[in-house]
Amino acid sequence: MKYRPLGRTGLDVSILSYGASSLGGVFHDIDESQGVRTVHEVLDLGINLIDVSPYYGLTKAETVLGKALREIDRDRYILATKVGRYGDDPADFDFSADRVKASVDESLERLGVDHIDIIQCHDIEFAEFDYVMNEAIPALREVVAAGKAKFVGVTGLPLTVFTKTMDRLGPDGFDTILSYCHFELNDTTLLPIARDFAEKGLGVINASPTGMGLLTERGAPDWHPAPESIMAVCQEAVELCKSRGKPITDLAIAYAVSEPSIASTLVSSSNPANMRRNIAAAEAELDTELLADVQRVLQPVMDQTWHSGRPEYAA
Repeated sequence: MKYRPLGRTGLDVSILSYGASSLGGVFHDIDESQGVRTVHEVLDLGINLIDVSPYYGLTKAETVLGKALREIDRDRYILATKVGRYGDDPADFDFSADRVKASVDESLERLGVDHIDIIQCHDIEFAEFDYVMNEAIPALREVVAAGKAKFVGVTGLPLTVFTKTMDRLGPDGFDTILSYCHFELNDTTLLPIARDFAEKGLGVINASPTGMGLLTERGAPDWHPAPESIMAVCQEAVELCKSRGKPITDLAIAYAVSEPSIASTLVSSSNPANMRRNIAAAEAELDTELLADVQRVLQPVMDQTWHSGRPEYAA
């Protein structure tokens, strides 16, 4: 496994990291004991960054992850979790200072640890930007000052989440970003932001290199927000890879970890065998010929996305 610096944090993170959302049964029901084994195995295979949230499985993911981590020395992993999002309805978002600080304490209890390495505001595009900046960010700085966390980050789908945060706080006002579905085979719009932020000392984390299922043989789940036009072209790319005898997920992961300005890319599965394949894909050489062919197929929808959150975050 290769490692890269996470901005100016002083942390070196594995280029492939573990997204623990699957431990919450987000994609399907899980066997908790298998999920615990998966956590142990990915750490044994070199992954050292684990990302989770109280939102995933409505606290189940943190609870299952906590069971796994109780058997692991704390210095073997870098732990990230989130605050602010606790469900899918607008009422389930709460970035108030009091709730943020209480949420950190609840996560520490579920995870069975005395500190979190990276505490992140989760999907801030669903809240008023000024409110998050004035309430949540100062509260998280208090959490850091109290020794309950080390670094502060923001997450979201619209890339304006990150540019607005940079404009407001500057490069010294936060430490990491977590973006998803914007650096993958069909969408590279994160790239200029990742390179700019990395130069400024921010740690850049990428997630969903398969576009939340768009670039898989199973296909996108029913709830996927992408328009049919994107789904159809992505499936053409899937079929091309199948015809070459190479799963598109392997190519997607190899491509995602190839960009040096992105410190780490998150993937999620509660199945140890799946994670072994994902790790092997991250460690394999990128097939540049297949990549070029796949991106030619994807060209009609390249860099197309969908809106998420409040109008103020629209590009």
